[in-house]
Amino acid sequence: MAKNSAPPRAAARRALLQLTGVSRSYGGREVLHPVDLELAAGECVALLGHNGSGKSTLLRVAAGRDLPTGGTVRFDGLAMNENDPRIRARVAVVGDTVACYPDLTVREHLLLVAVAHGVADAADWVAQVLENRSLTERADALPSALSSGQMQALLLACALVRPRDLLLLDEPEQRLDPQARRRLAELLAAELADGVAVLLVTHHTDLALEIADRVVVLEEGRIVRQGAPAEILTAEAAASAGAR
Repeated sequence: MAKNSAPPRAAARRALLQLTGVSRSYGGREVLHPVDLELAAGECVALLGHNGSGKSTLLRVAAGRDLPTGGTVRFDGLAMNENDPRIRARVAVVGDTVACYPDLTVREHLLLVAVAHGVADAADWVAQVLENRSLTERADALPSALSSGQMQALLLACALVRPRDLLLLDEPEQRLDPQARRRLAELLAAELADGVAVLLVTHHTDLALEIADRVVVLEEGRIVRQGAPAEILTAEAAASAGAR
């Protein structure tokens, strides 16, 4: 669970996640050009860009799920390695793939995650997360019986039922209805207030505008713009209008 003793978001904070000169190539093709990015506790950075712009690649590299071709990724001073138990205990990822045990119910999935991470009063905490994610009525359902939106809610719940200092999210709003997206924004605001760092890939500019401290725009694997959300998103809207 998130820490409750975080410094104010406006305070100067050291970087929790650091990407320095990070690049990624596949088969000789550079899909992510050298990137520098820092993220502090209680800060949200939103990654924007068209499909294929390098957002998800950047997120996977930041999570340690994909090794950079060049550069370094560090989490709280440690070389990012998703197999390092010191990192796994503090980094929660909601990615672009669905991995569930077909014979475990929604509640059993969450209990498994909570117990594996040593969460105290796991059953009570799971009940709270089920309610927060509007999954209480589906708690005894198997993954195959869930709608796409409910499955997305389960993936988010798995990240929220465990301790975390860094939350990495790849389009968490996908398949969610407007009401669920509103709850997602409220949830992320609470995470930030608790001092959790959030790196977010999204196509919803409204979510980025409401939640992010900084917006980073990628095109063809390069960072082309970054800065305050209102400034960057206004420039993006103007560029889109001019292209029509």
